[in-house]
Amino acid sequence: MISAPAPDAPPWLQVALSVFGILGGSTGLAAIATVVVQRGKFKADAADTLTEAALTLVQPLQTRITELEEEALSARSELGLLREQVNQLQFVVRVLTRTLDRWRAAIRSPDATLRKVRAVVAESERLPEDR
Repeated sequence: MISAPAPDAPPWLQVALSVFGILGGSTGLAAIATVVVQRGKFKADAADTLTEAALTLVQPLQTRITELEEEALSARSELGLLREQVNQLQFVVRVLTRTLDRWRAAIRSPDATLRKVRAVVAESERLPEDR
């Protein structure tokens, strides 16, 4: 017998025809049809999964933000009180510095006597502190 020479087809064409033949069967077409029909469901399931994961991550962050806001309010309140205390202490330091300066001047005075120094100290005790 004389056999006809085989046609020279590129290898990719042979592979494509084989795959098409395999998928051309009823099972292959059913699988393709199922994927095409359920593609929307796959997308919806993926979106639900992503949404659930995002909510799982966001909830602890929201809780932490609320805690931090409460801490910030508390810190601001405490800061206000501390600023007030600092102002009061600065006032007291100014008053005491003036008193010390008066005493030092009385002690270093060329005509200083124990009686005069005691008089300056006694006068300081009688003066109101808000001078």
